[in-house]
Amino acid sequence: MKTFFALASLCASASAFAPAAHSAVETLLFDKINTKIDLDSPKVATMDKLSNGDKKVYCRCWQSGTFPLCDGSHMAHNKETGDNVGPLIVSVDKAEE
Repeated sequence: MKTFFALASLCASASAFAPAAHSAVETLLFDKINTKIDLDSPKVATMDKLSNGDKKVYCRCWQSGTFPLCDGSHMAHNKETGDNVGPLIVSVDKAEE
């Protein structure tokens, strides 16, 4: 916890010298990732069940119009920002008979 406060203090003092620029550390500490999904909720949580043979692709970029499922929006996000985020792919093998 001391490390967090030291890092936050460092970011705050560094911003006094360059107030218009956001460092990567400041972005990670202070900017919201989720800017459009269930914003009134204190926490966005999704529960899902998969059956034998199912496969689902879940969004991890918070940009999907079909959240919590991925719609490929991360590709535009990655191109814009230089990020490398991608979906979470979950599958269940078919049951052997």
